[in-house]
Amino acid sequence: STISEECKKVLLKASKITTIITMKLSSTFSTIYSLTNIFASATAFTPSPPSPKSLNSKCLHRSSPASSSSLTSLPISSNDDDYGTIVIGGGRIGSLISKNAKLLGRNDSIADSINADGEGPIYIATRNDVLESIVEACPEKRRKDLVFLQNGYLDDFLTSKNLLSNTQSLLYLSVTAKGVEPVDGITSVNPEGLTAATGLHAQAFADRLADLGLKCNVVSAEEYRPAMFEKLIWISTYMLVGTAKDCKSVGQAGSEHTQLVQDIINELVSAVSAKEGISFPPGTIERLAAYTDVVTDFPCAVKEFEWRNKYFYDLGDEACPIHNGLLRECKEAGKLGFDLP
Repeated sequence: STISEECKKVLLKASKITTIITMKLSSTFSTIYSLTNIFASATAFTPSPPSPKSLNSKCLHRSSPASSSSLTSLPISSNDDDYGTIVIGGGRIGSLISKNAKLLGRNDSIADSINADGEGPIYIATRNDVLESIVEACPEKRRKDLVFLQNGYLDDFLTSKNLLSNTQSLLYLSVTAKGVEPVDGITSVNPEGLTAATGLHAQAFADRLADLGLKCNVVSAEEYRPAMFEKLIWISTYMLVGTAKDCKSVGQAGSEHTQLVQDIINELVSAVSAKEGISFPPGTIERLAAYTDVVTDFPCAVKEFEWRNKYFYDLGDEACPIHNGLLRECKEAGKLGFDLP
């Protein structure tokens, strides 16, 4: 009987323990159930993430006074490569083509602003005399993306930098002041426009100009070469004649000194053909005269000699007697801001 009493006591304690465990488990399951319902309700009312379109519509922009050293049209972002396109130079041309691009002014560090592992065109819209520093500051891996938009003879410089195959463009358009609507080089002789580009990013540049309502012909390197010299002949001839004859504009130089202009153009075409072994398409004089009519008010000045008239001057008096003689006349009259070699 004593054993029986002890068994009853053990069974009673076990029953109490079981009751306590059951109550605890019940409470735990109830809590879990409640939390599950709360989580389900919260999930049902969680807003969906904003779409990229709505994010773009709220993008803020930095703005600063218009100057060549300011960054414009650049969205605030933690990613500097939101725009793959970079424009170096905030002048008339650089500002014109800078929409949806990172615009670097003269006070911006090129080395710090260009991602060495990035991609996309890097348009150089600056004067020729800063090309050396720009190329040297550009990360070596990105130099293939440099696009040269300068007037003048660049072959020797590009060859020295191993960049002769880079994208280049001949800009037949006039922008008289920063922010002013450009005048496209569409002429009576060339309704398709005279602006041309060649190289890796030529089509991207043509598309960029098309967005501005401007025309650009994408051409092969072989087609580009005579076109480049033709533009060099235009700027070297009309500026020189206008300066020598005290003309206010290229239009005046062409209309009042037509024969002199034509004589120099013929002389330079022959000199280039002999030196470079290239052929010009027929009608050079007519093409350049028609373009002059489009930009008739552009002022005359002989400048950037090393990149323009020097090419012809170095060919010698036998090849370019009229051109070289007129240059010396301008120097003697004090009309040049540089010394002749």
